[in-house]
Amino acid sequence: MEELSDSKIIGLYFDRNEDAIKQSQEKYGGYCYTIAYNILDNKEDSEECVNETWLRAWNAIPPKKPSKLGSFFGRISRNIALDKYKSDNRLKRGNGEMTVILDELESCIPDSTATEEAVELKMLEDILQDFLKTLSQRDCAVFLSRYWFAMPLKEIAKKYSLRESTVKSSLFRSRGKLKNLLEKEKITL
Repeated sequence: MEELSDSKIIGLYFDRNEDAIKQSQEKYGGYCYTIAYNILDNKEDSEECVNETWLRAWNAIPPKKPSKLGSFFGRISRNIALDKYKSDNRLKRGNGEMTVILDELESCIPDSTATEEAVELKMLEDILQDFLKTLSQRDCAVFLSRYWFAMPLKEIAKKYSLRESTVKSSLFRSRGKLKNLLEKEKITL
């Protein structure tokens, strides 16, 4: 199957052509699976999350027309996996890695119930995007690996040829910078 551009895949969704799902799976299935697996640490649950991603994308497009299709699918997969993780309430899954990740971010990211309004969410998203641009390329990659892809510290260290203590220090400094930025922007923690 020939890989289509994102705009052509979106066109398939708008045409209600089921090839949109096949093309999405072909191009972004592995990416979405990796995100889900890093959160759930379970093959079957991760595959289920990816399948649910295509259903939710089918229901969202149209009317939505994502500007970055990969990010759109990734966000859906991540949210599904996090919801599954929370509903299963399996603290020991992934050696408790998700619990540790969520605890690390708790002190600098506001609770979603405190940011219910869409305007506030968009503002937070913009602030996070700007924050990531302030980080060095390495620190940004480490931060996203940990808090977007939910990678374990050892895996991040190996991927970027760093010591685990260097990864921990980088994440600690980045969380501190993020917390200061959010406080400066008067985002309630």
